[in-house]
Amino acid sequence: MNMKDETSPELLQYRHNKQIPAAIEQNVLKALSFYPELKDATISFVFKTNIKTSVMQAQPVFTTLLLKRKNRRYRINISAQFKLINAQIPIQQIPDEVMIGWIGHELGHILDYERRSNTAMVSFGIGYYFSSAYVKGAERMADTYAVERGLGKYIIATKRFILDHAELPQAYKDKIARLYLSPDVIVEQIKKLEEKKLEVQQKQA
Repeated sequence: MNMKDETSPELLQYRHNKQIPAAIEQNVLKALSFYPELKDATISFVFKTNIKTSVMQAQPVFTTLLLKRKNRRYRINISAQFKLINAQIPIQQIPDEVMIGWIGHELGHILDYERRSNTAMVSFGIGYYFSSAYVKGAERMADTYAVERGLGKYIIATKRFILDHAELPQAYKDKIARLYLSPDVIVEQIKKLEEKKLEVQQKQA
């Protein structure tokens, strides 16, 4: 079943304060359902014709950094076209599981932003812009947040889609391998989370 063709009334509650293109709404709402903390956050999902070196970017709306944290707004920019070596396809044509994982990772960034003060957000932006080590830490934190909230299988699907895709530029694959958690590390994270959950259940029994 293709998620793009079905309606999911139970997911509609996650549309609150969100602007989502119809073409990807079901996948975005599915990813949002793993982040109850972001239910009231104001987030716009925006198709862009060109995002340098990335497929998606999660950003605070800069002018709202002068406001109280509860009044912040965020934007997730999404490349309208998924660019391959010799072709490009509309982003909504990539597999649902991969899209959910990709959005889930970006929502991990927004969860990270939500936990920072305005001053800390400015410092974050400076660090992200000037330090590759800072970028690596931020990307791995976003992956970890997504995995902790139950998106592990989707994050793995996204990573494997990228790393195993014959038509993606090698430079992009190398960037993903260098900066983000590997599928093997994510599998290990999932295993540890399941063991911890089982341990809690046994203590409660």
